[in-house]
Amino acid sequence: MISLPKRLISIIPALILVGALILVTMLYISHEVPAAIVKGRSMLPLLREGDVVFITRCKPSEIGIGDIVIYRSRFEGRLVVHRVVDIKYINGVYYFVTKGDNNAIPDYNEFDYNIGVNQARIVGKVISVDNLVFKIPYVGYLALIIRRA
Repeated sequence: MISLPKRLISIIPALILVGALILVTMLYISHEVPAAIVKGRSMLPLLREGDVVFITRCKPSEIGIGDIVIYRSRFEGRLVVHRVVDIKYINGVYYFVTKGDNNAIPDYNEFDYNIGVNQARIVGKVISVDNLVFKIPYVGYLALIIRRA
């Protein structure tokens, strides 16, 4: 068994945190989308600003009611992280009715043809296991600060 000095053991959590911050910051700044940083309060209490969520790309048919998806906004192409509350399948195209958990109404201003978010704008869904979202709380704050600068 390897024995590490107590001083080294005490800084391991800090090193892991710094490594995670650097990784998340690099992903966010480079516009890669395997991870996203939550911005805003629309998904409270489940997701808070600065939380990092991880995304899996999937077919539209693999998205269900209750899943949290990430889609490109019609405005400025920003990413939106919201829950699917209904699904419509019209003429071979999926439309997802989305809503932030902390919002009173669905994302009507984002809907295509007043139906829902077109499948073409869906980037993926947030990874979860048994309805527990895989997230790293607050780690994304550094990237949000850098992005605003």
